[in-house]
Amino acid sequence: MAKRGNSEGTITKRKDGRWEAKITPPDGRRRSYYAKTRQEAAQKLLQAQKAVSQGLPLAGERQSTGAFLESWLKDAAAQRVRPKTLKGYADMVRLHIAPEIGHVPLVRLTPQHVEKMLAGVLEKGASPRSVGHCKAVLRNALNQAMRWSAIGRNVASLARAPHVPEREFHALAPASARCVLEAVKGDRLEALFTVALACGLRQGEALGLRWQDVAWEGGTLTIQRTLQRIDRQYRFLEPKTARSRRTIALPMPVAASLRRHHARQLEERLNMPQAWEGEAWGGLVFADELGRPLSGFHVSRRFKKLLALAGLPAMRYHDLRHGAASLMAAQGVPARVAMEILGHAQISTTMNVYAHVAPELQKEAAERVAVALWPES
Repeated sequence: MAKRGNSEGTITKRKDGRWEAKITPPDGRRRSYYAKTRQEAAQKLLQAQKAVSQGLPLAGERQSTGAFLESWLKDAAAQRVRPKTLKGYADMVRLHIAPEIGHVPLVRLTPQHVEKMLAGVLEKGASPRSVGHCKAVLRNALNQAMRWSAIGRNVASLARAPHVPEREFHALAPASARCVLEAVKGDRLEALFTVALACGLRQGEALGLRWQDVAWEGGTLTIQRTLQRIDRQYRFLEPKTARSRRTIALPMPVAASLRRHHARQLEERLNMPQAWEGEAWGGLVFADELGRPLSGFHVSRRFKKLLALAGLPAMRYHDLRHGAASLMAAQGVPARVAMEILGHAQISTTMNVYAHVAPELQKEAAERVAVALWPES
């Protein structure tokens, strides 16, 4: 009789009445899985055999949720997400998930554990949105655990999280947009805010622009990379999605604003030639007085200060991108064209923004419908 291989596994009944499935993968460390019935033990063994055949990591019955999450961050998430996103995942695990359920064996994790963890995070003062992100991170991790055959179901998908209100979207009417342009006029970063409002660039895309990305004769700029600040270090990365890598036509006033900004930057360089670091950073379009990258925090703080000085309501930098989308909707730009300009990966994202038009635009639409239906009135 041929000898049973280690990876084939065995199933035996224990003295305590439980069934035990054993398997020894290529790493030589035997794993045991326990169940109340032989059928359940056989199913666990089948999942483990499948993982071994596919060369996937094999979790043990006693592996804690915290240990698995560390493995997931290192072996899976790090290969698939951007560095800043990975840091956010790691912070969420370290600060919220692991302290609450890290000690629980992965295979024994239940929806009740997850719901208790989410409630605990909320009690500590986190916002419902942060709690929702916490659940999303755990759900992503447990999806990977299922692919690795470490668990049979994703308990995070079954757990209920606190209700997260949708972020209110404020469409920007043309008159309000002109007030924003007036508020930033003359500021050192006027061109940055102008490009963001007219072209809808993400903050990282704008801060990663180089002068070589601007085609003066063609009147275009090309998004080829994005700037992120991670652990106090600046890093240039690939655009967010394939559609984010794009070339955008510049309205003439925006091109003129960029030319003025370029002239200002040349003056700064001439005033401090010895201290200038612009070449080391590739000739950034939007940089500090020494040609070094700008932090998103500095840009956002400057924008809010300019709005406050002009007596305008507070806005986030990202609201400029939303504003660009709502302005395109107001001017009748087809959603597909707006999608290409904004670099959205899905048309549904563009349509969601288009749905939030300013109240005065809704009134105009209602009046047009009235004229079409009751032309005599």
